[in-house]
Amino acid sequence: MIRLYFSGEVQDHGACRIEGGQAHHVMHVLRLAVGDKVVLFDGRGTEYPACIERMERAVLTLHVNGRREVDRESPLNVTVGQAISSGERMDYTVQKCVELGVSAIQPLTTQRSVVRLAAERAQRRTAHWQGVAAGACEQCGRNMLPSVLPVKPLMHWLGDARAGARYVLAPGATTRLRDLPCPQEAITLLAGPEGGFGEDELLAIRAAGFMPLALGPRVLRTETAAAAALAAMQAMWGDA
Repeated sequence: MIRLYFSGEVQDHGACRIEGGQAHHVMHVLRLAVGDKVVLFDGRGTEYPACIERMERAVLTLHVNGRREVDRESPLNVTVGQAISSGERMDYTVQKCVELGVSAIQPLTTQRSVVRLAAERAQRRTAHWQGVAAGACEQCGRNMLPSVLPVKPLMHWLGDARAGARYVLAPGATTRLRDLPCPQEAITLLAGPEGGFGEDELLAIRAAGFMPLALGPRVLRTETAAAAALAAMQAMWGDA
């Protein structure tokens, strides 16, 4: 069953219009036709069975046949602070973290970040990553859309990071997930850039209460580290 994210208000029984790029994707990439059934979800926990009623160029009209409150969320409340990586690597991180149940993603700039984003470009990239998150929800069945937060410098974010269990992925750390009890509060997981954190950043991270955490003897790439940690957390503490 094809799932489509729709951010607007959806009537339980009635018509719903999808326009622009999403309509083009449904008609020309997915190649759906009038009469085909789909599921809409609003990103706030509700999904709606629907049927394609009409197709007109870049406009798709659906008939909605009810609503379902379906919870596929993880019992873990995890925010990932991710140093921005280059090219499609950040897309991969966002996609896989959403599939693995992340609650929110905070893109971060650091001293050794390869990618440097001016304000306007940062806004465009954040919107793009939010779209990647929506696509991941369409694929994996989540009805709650995780937030991709506005880009922040690491040092600013450390002062704002929420309370709860705080971990930073650190090759060479002596603590591993199997050494820790399941946290009873929210979790914040920090993953660094390709070149690692700078010395003053590491001092600030420690001062902010982040526990260094190893995922084994091998050094993971920046785009896979957070996803690997989330998968391990889900296996040990969550819904896997």
